[in-house]
Parts: sequence; structure tokens; C-alpha cells
Amino acid sequence: MHLSCVLGSPVLAAEGERVGELVDVIAHLQPVGYPPVSGVIIEGDEGERFCHIEDVARLDCDEVRLRAAPRLGPFERRPGEVLLSRDLSARHLIHVSSGKLVRANEIELANVRGRLEVIGVDPTSKPVVRRLLPRRWRNGVRPGHVLVDWADIQPFVAHVPTARLQIPFRKLARLHPAQLADLVEAASHEEGEEIIRAVGADRELEADVFEELEPERQIEFLGARSDDEAARLLGKMAPDDAVDLLTELDQERRVPILQKMPPAAQRKIRTLLRYHPETAGGLMNPDFVLVASTASVADALAAVRASTAPAEAAAVVYVSDHEGHLAAAAPVVELLRANPNANVGTIAEEGPVWLPPDADVHEVVRKMTDYNLAVAPVVDAEGTMLGQITVDDVLELLLPAGWRRQYGMTAPD
Repeated sequence: MHLSCVLGSPVLAAEGERVGELVDVIAHLQPVGYPPVSGVIIEGDEGERFCHIEDVARLDCDEVRLRAAPRLGPFERRPGEVLLSRDLSARHLIHVSSGKLVRANEIELANVRGRLEVIGVDPTSKPVVRRLLPRRWRNGVRPGHVLVDWADIQPFVAHVPTARLQIPFRKLARLHPAQLADLVEAASHEEGEEIIRAVGADRELEADVFEELEPERQIEFLGARSDDEAARLLGKMAPDDAVDLLTELDQERRVPILQKMPPAAQRKIRTLLRYHPETAGGLMNPDFVLVASTASVADALAAVRASTAPAEAAAVVYVSDHEGHLAAAAPVVELLRANPNANVGTIAEEGPVWLPPDADVHEVVRKMTDYNLAVAPVVDAEGTMLGQITVDDVLELLLPAGWRRQYGMTAPD
């Protein structure tokens, strides 16, 4: 049954006397499975009254028939309960597998093993056409071909006045940080806050999502946080992304937030702040893996395992000479193929292509393109390695502002 067909149905007592009409259906959200219908709201001469689903003998698009002596009374929302029409109908929902927002233009109900349940939503335009028809004909218009199964749906519930009702982290954790950021970009501020609160159960994931957001959205959500909360978040972000966000904040917040960050993160960020953001020094990530030329292949791989650098930053192991200067580089895959007891210097390629910290973005792009580099080391005038640039950092700088929205990456279905 379509919810729109059920709404407005006459409600009859067991003897056939009309007592009002159905104005809403109540369902109980659950961690797994389809939400069961727990009751209905009836509008009659005495106003709105609640009727438990056990006191409903028949519910379809023709009528709602109550059992004898139904228990009717005021509706008091219990934890987990939502009003399908007022709380969910025509609102955004998260389509988890696609990582996009859909609009619940219709909510579909079905009798499953004797129990009425919410089985899915129709985000197509068919429900709009259906509502133009006389109500008794509406159920003949079947759901659109992209009917979304409720098992793949997560509703926003911040607007629902029910205690202890929130988005479960486990559903959103299935999405990539970029997909979660796309959802936040497409959502309203309230909806975006709800997504971010949910992923906040995993501090690393929360930081990854913030890294993917457009600057104006980062500022929007960080503005409501205390300096302590902001410092904790920036401390989890990649240093180069944290610097970009820190410099976007109002000047009076920058120093207090920076001072509250962990000492190691502070040192990295203060180093990056010395450089213009569109130079190699400003683009680089100060996290990298560097071993001495006397190290074995096994030692180099152990350094990779011990590193806290992100995967893309640890994909290459750099080798220093006896003076600590950058001398060679070896992809991790080559080390995995080599004899663990071999000297890393015999595996690594000497004289790797590098960039000075003051190289502008055009030089960075040209050199990484000419040499087909996924990562490029940044080295000072003395030959000391300062950091490395990954290709994704360059792409983010070259893409136009607001590119996700411009190219429809966040458009709701």
C-alpha cells in the first residue's frame, strides 16, 4: 500500500459508525529489519487520537476498521517512533549503497507475515501524479522502477522530537569519507550536522570527512564547536588539510586552537604555515618514511609498518645518505619483492626527482606530470627532506571551487 492512499481513509468503529479519518501512521524504527507499524493517528470530533495497531482490524486504501472497544487516547511519542507523514514523507533520506540523498515522495507499506511494515520509499515523480488522482484510484499506480528498499535507507531523525533517536553509525560507516562529504554537501545544515555527529563515533573517519568538505562547509560546522573540539578534530586531520582549514578560520580563533592541539601536530602545522599555500612547501604533507642507506629491506618495511602516515604517504620509502640528505627512493611494492636481507640502497633508485619548497603549483604539476609521479619529495637547499606531495593534493588545488556541486556529485536523486 502507498501511504498517500491510506491517509484520509475513513475510520469506522466495529459496528460501522464513522469515528473520523486516518491522518498519520506511526512506525517504530529498529536497528535491523523493516519498521513495524505500531499505531495510527485518527482525526475526529474530539481532535487527534492515537489507536494502537492491535486495535485495528482492517487498514487499507478503502477504510480503517477498528476492533470492538478500541483504546483511543492522546498520542505520546515513544523512543524510536516516527510519524510517517509528518516526519518522513517528502523529506530527504540517505540511500546508503549509493551514498546519495533521495526524497521520500512516497512511503510504501506491506503486510508481512500478518504484520504491517514499512518496506521502502519511492523517490520518483510517480507519487506526485498519483496524488492528483481521486484517492480510491491511487493504489492502482504502482511504485516507480527505482523503489528503494527500506533496508538500504537511513532517515534523518534530528527533527523528530524523540529521545535517544539518532542515526546509527554502523550504516554510515559503510560509506567512503568522500561519499559522506558529498552527503553533507547536499544536505541542509541540520542534516549535515546529524551526519557529522553520527560519524563522530570514529574520530579518524570524522577527520577524513572534514578533509573532503568544501572550505565554506568546514567553517560552517567548525563554527559551532568549542576551541577544544576544533583542536581535537584538526589534530586528527592530515597536517596539510589542517593548515588549510586553520587559515580559513577567523584570526582570533587560530592561535587558541593551534595551542590546544597535540604537540606533534602543532610542530607539523607550524612548519607548513611558513610556506605559501600554493607552493610545494604549502602543499606537502610532512609525514613520510625515511630510512638510512645502511638499512636492510626488512628494516625499511618495518619502518613502513611503524609509520602513522596515511597509506598514500607511505607508498614510497625514501633513503638518506650518511649526512641525512635525500639520496634515493623505493616504492614499497619493490621492497616487498626484494630479499628482506638485501641492503635498501641496492633496491632504491638513486637521485629521485624532487621539488624545492618554494616551487609554485605550476612547477609542481609540470614535474609530477613529466615524470609520472604519484608522490614527489620536497627538499630544502641543504638536501634535507621536508615532506612530500601526493597527486590528490595537486588535483584538489586545480579543481574549481565548489566542483562537487558544479558537476552534480551531491545532487539528490
